[in-house]
Amino acid sequence: MAKESNGQDRNFDDLAKRFKKNIYGGLKGDIRLAVLERDCAAHLPITPFSVSTECWTILDAGGGQGQFSLRLAQAGHKVVICDISAEMLALAREQVEQLGLADRVQLIHCAIQDLPQHLSDSQQQFDFVICHAVMEWMQEPQSLLPCLLEYIKPQGYLSLTFYNIHSLIYKNLLRTNFKKIISKDYGGSRGSLTPINPLEPQQVLQWTADLQLQLLGHSGIRVFHDYIFNEEHREREPRTLLELELEFSQQEPYRSLGRYVHLLLRAPAKAV
Repeated sequence: MAKESNGQDRNFDDLAKRFKKNIYGGLKGDIRLAVLERDCAAHLPITPFSVSTECWTILDAGGGQGQFSLRLAQAGHKVVICDISAEMLALAREQVEQLGLADRVQLIHCAIQDLPQHLSDSQQQFDFVICHAVMEWMQEPQSLLPCLLEYIKPQGYLSLTFYNIHSLIYKNLLRTNFKKIISKDYGGSRGSLTPINPLEPQQVLQWTADLQLQLLGHSGIRVFHDYIFNEEHREREPRTLLELELEFSQQEPYRSLGRYVHLLLRAPAKAV
């Protein structure tokens, strides 16, 4: 199968429905949301994670279908979702209409880098920026963080997830795909849900430190689920599996084996 193009960031128009089913649906999606919600509840003074009467402004950058941010809109917050994929935004629009959130959610079809062209002067910065599973699909992943920081108010919050290269290596070792490991051929093929730039967590942590982002929370997402190759066994005790995912998601060495890594960060008081 052909490899992804090296020339541009990934657009998910052709994969939107597969993402909805394979990434956000079912037990995988339940684990993802449970880890994100647990981490946010521990650190964010925002409903529905804690008691708060304030209405926050939230940007879901590269938010696609908005699974996580739409729950925040349901809690009364103002949400902007931007994405370069019209198909992903169409799925988000369906949910916005079904949930009656049109007055709280703005959908913008654009790249994250072009967002200021579509926002009013009063919308340029947000209390909380969400950027989930975007960085690993970019040709220059490091360029994303300074861009996101521009959208965060001083001492605002960032929820960042990215695809973990350690998980990809380990899963291929278990499957005896040794040629892939030896060649370091980690980028996904065209049409694959494996991203073009799986990331080294310590490298991303260094990038956040360089920008003076304070690390509040650090978790793995799906730290053992994806290594259960027998699908029948994987689905045998979903509630217990989810509880154990939560238990081990912040413990080493399991955290470092998560398919995705979640970092919850806080911006500095002044611009870097």
